[in-house]
Amino acid sequence: MPAGRWWNAVRVPIALGTPALKTLGDESGAVIKDGFGGIMYWLVPPGDATDWRLADVQVLGPGCHVAVPPLRRTSGPGLYWRVPLSHDRYWTDTERLRLALTEASVTLTT
Repeated sequence: MPAGRWWNAVRVPIALGTPALKTLGDESGAVIKDGFGGIMYWLVPPGDATDWRLADVQVLGPGCHVAVPPLRRTSGPGLYWRVPLSHDRYWTDTERLRLALTEASVTLTT
């Protein structure tokens, strides 16, 4: 599915995403997990996070595509919704996500 129109996707390795998701807790929006690829994707508002310069973090916007699982797929293996998409759980607050990823990155490097 093309990124940049309804959302940007923040792509991170599972080693970084798992502690960030724990930090965010109920404040996380929808998260896609690719168990085979070792990647997690957060959905953020379109245009957000494009200026981020965080190690191991890639922001996918216009011109990028993200594989999106069916809504009913909420467990692995493979591609699934780690935090399911719903009417009240769509985007993650961009600043909170940046802080959670920064904290997780510091923890992993110490």
